[in-house]
Amino acid sequence: MVIAAVALAGWMLGGTAVVFAQTASSAAAPGAFVEVDGARLHYEECGGGAKAVLLLHDGVVNSAVWDDVWPALCKRFHAIRYDRRGYGRSTATTKPYYEADDVAVLLRDRKVSQAALVGSSHGGNVAMQFALRYPAEVSDLVLTGPEAEGFPYSEHFILSQIAFQEAKDKIEVRVQSTYFILPGHDAAREHLRRLMTASPQDHRHNDMPLPEKPVFPYVKEIRVPVLILTGSGDIADNQAVAGALVMAIPGAMRVVVPETGHLMYLEKPELFASIVTEFLEGHGF
Repeated sequence: MVIAAVALAGWMLGGTAVVFAQTASSAAAPGAFVEVDGARLHYEECGGGAKAVLLLHDGVVNSAVWDDVWPALCKRFHAIRYDRRGYGRSTATTKPYYEADDVAVLLRDRKVSQAALVGSSHGGNVAMQFALRYPAEVSDLVLTGPEAEGFPYSEHFILSQIAFQEAKDKIEVRVQSTYFILPGHDAAREHLRRLMTASPQDHRHNDMPLPEKPVFPYVKEIRVPVLILTGSGDIADNQAVAGALVMAIPGAMRVVVPETGHLMYLEKPELFASIVTEFLEGHGF
């Protein structure tokens, strides 16, 4: 597969860039389970690259959200994706746990000593938690619209999250969100609806994560290459998080992906895959 190099266009200021690119895709392998402290985590693994890439999904959809970017990454890397507890085909937790520890167990089960983590939204927060707790096991971070626990979110953002949780139709309220998927991206919106309808448990289980120290005050300690991706149409608080992280993490780069929202890999999967690939291959992958 030939992937076009990422072409930087428009402007760059303070480590921020607007980009355009194209790529292609191929097929992937079936999954399995790993036992983690009484829970079963479903994962999929593919590719034969020397370096490993672990995908951490958002809090909206399970690891199937990566379907459209998975084949392209499988062609380039040793790729792994998994469902967090209670999502997709993973069992719900029966007791509190540390999310970063699940990542550690999975990587060690797969005999991976070091991996690049690609985390979206809450998955980005988990990726940073893992990087802070297990720094030697992380080679790179790609954070897509990342949550950052400890960042002062606005009242508007907090109320929007409460509305998601209290909605009678928990699926449709998310599907119709204009910052998850931008208006006019009808195919991506329908894809999101199909994914969520297939796994309604994703929004019914109790996550029960044990409290970690908030990541935001400590991200300055991260010492690996970091790429922060934000959709141009993502909600203002997520834009603010990205801007704060690129200023706080030494050497971090921020890329604003035009005409995309919070779930940009559903809207422009080929572009997303090529940006991630370009970044990782630029750091020795």
